[in-house]
Amino acid sequence: MSDLLRNIDARTKLAGTNKLEILMFTLGRDTRTERQEIFGINVFKVREVMRIPAITRAPEMPAAVEGMVSLRGALVPVINLAKYIRMETDCKPEIMIVTEYNGHTQGFLVKAVDNILRLDWSAMRVPPAMLMAEMGGMVTAITELKDKRLVMLLDVEKVLAETGHFDSDELIFKSVQPITQQNRTVFFADDSSVARNQISRTLDAMHVKHLSAINGRQAWVELAKMADYAESANLPLKNLLQVILTDVEMPEMDGYMLTRKIKADKRFNGIPVLMHSSLSSASNKQLGKSVGVDEYVPKFEPQKLSQTLARLLA
Repeated sequence: MSDLLRNIDARTKLAGTNKLEILMFTLGRDTRTERQEIFGINVFKVREVMRIPAITRAPEMPAAVEGMVSLRGALVPVINLAKYIRMETDCKPEIMIVTEYNGHTQGFLVKAVDNILRLDWSAMRVPPAMLMAEMGGMVTAITELKDKRLVMLLDVEKVLAETGHFDSDELIFKSVQPITQQNRTVFFADDSSVARNQISRTLDAMHVKHLSAINGRQAWVELAKMADYAESANLPLKNLLQVILTDVEMPEMDGYMLTRKIKADKRFNGIPVLMHSSLSSASNKQLGKSVGVDEYVPKFEPQKLSQTLARLLA
């Protein structure tokens, strides 16, 4: 499996063509449904896959957090995904997927890993409401394999937020300063409900109006409507919209492709695109610049986000 995960930074080039690669895995057989569901995680976020090392139990941790492991001298929290989604299974996890988000490293315990699937983001669909409810909102996208099995893309940001790995302290938002300018509007796109909530709270604290979309394709449709309206009213679009904020990973259309479309349309001239992502490698930032992204800010850091937005909105 380590061979499959080599040169992950080189794989980043796929995103510029609206493509991605996901590592497929299972959590075992669900004793209630007798099914073995297939999940996926973006390869960009996977550092390594290994047999589960010795776990040190720690008190007062969420039920899904098994404890900590030492990886090359660093203590890494370990999350049991089957426990997190409250799946009843008679299988014990055997594999740990080590992931990295915004410089944070954590391990996910799973039953087994499958192969790596390469596909177009347009093949990743927004999951139906019934599935979203059944899975507790932890699935951001879904795709169908040739053999008709479904693969569900995991919302890792939601998992990390709810197991306490990302700080959601109210004090963080209370320290965000409102801007002095009036009538400023930000449009943002993100497929994670957790990320959308944090962005909304940050913008509310800044006293900035905002509109949003749950993926790049929906964002482009809404942005194009705004551009059409401004054109018909003989108004510069930047009078109505001052900043566009986009995630990278989104079903149907990713943030790189969305940025390319925006930058190719002269009606959006003068409106900066700010990329907001948990993909923290230098190659991702470089790819963002190559498609026209004006600035890059990491996720789950409201202070940095608010400071960058305040500067752009001024």
